[in-house]
Amino acid sequence: MNNNQVTLIGNMGERLNVSDLNNGSKVARFNMVTTTSVKGKVNFQWYQLFCFGNLAQFIADFGGKGKKIVVTGKLVNRTFVSRTGEQKKISEIEVRHVVGL
Repeated sequence: MNNNQVTLIGNMGERLNVSDLNNGSKVARFNMVTTTSVKGKVNFQWYQLFCFGNLAQFIADFGGKGKKIVVTGKLVNRTFVSRTGEQKKISEIEVRHVVGL
């Protein structure tokens, strides 16, 4: 049973970076935005996402600013050291399935 599952429907943002890994696979890192409307007020929520292999290739070929997609994946929390040497925490979504709309 998988208790860590996220599904989002939204639009890709400007940031799309696809690179090759040492093992010959690809990784794509991108952002997307979802919108909700409450009492006529629209709220935007931005997410950072990443995927590997064929999914990364699909995002590279299909993706771009404004493209509407549905993603399913899992929430991943990680810690990294910034360029200034500061330790930071980030939450990202590791995409396991994506559909272009």
